Amino acid sequence: MTVEIVLLDSKRHQRENFDCGVESLNGYIKKIASQDLKRKAATVFVSIDSSTQNVTAYYTLSSFSLELTEIEPRLTKKLPRYPLLPATMLGRLAVDKQYKGRGLGQLMLVDAMKKSYQASQQIASVALIVEAIDEGAVSFYQKFGFINFQSSQERLYLPMKTIEKITT
Repeated sequence: MTVEIVLLDSKRHQRENFDCGVESLNGYIKKIASQDLKRKAATVFVSIDSSTQNVTAYYTLSSFSLELTEIEPRLTKKLPRYPLLPATMLGRLAVDKQYKGRGLGQLMLVDAMKKSYQASQQIASVALIVEAIDEGAVSFYQKFGFINFQSSQERLYLPMKTIEKITT
């Protein structure tokens, strides 16, 4: 299988058989993702099997406002003292069960980090934010250096400065 990560094309990419084991994530890619894309609520990137056009994994990116008080004080020293700072939200990341264990989740996350960093060169963003769906997802993100918000164990962030070091 050749992996290709592209913007969702609802007319070309096959989503109806996508199953990551989490109904809310399955329903999103099947029923809501194309609408979010049209309405500019989120960009939806998919990994497709080029031979079948089946979606094997996906993630979403959107703008986010980060409260300065939510992140560790040691990381806010060089940031402006605005009440809200611009960030990028990785809202969803899912891999079809048939493709788990092949490093596709890591590949998708790294792609999301790269795209977020590249976008931050044009539109300011101080961090990539994720909403982990469960403890397993929290552990996954922490392996890549994501830090828990002070008020939530399920919401994590990775400073754009860290992403710059990882991806460039």
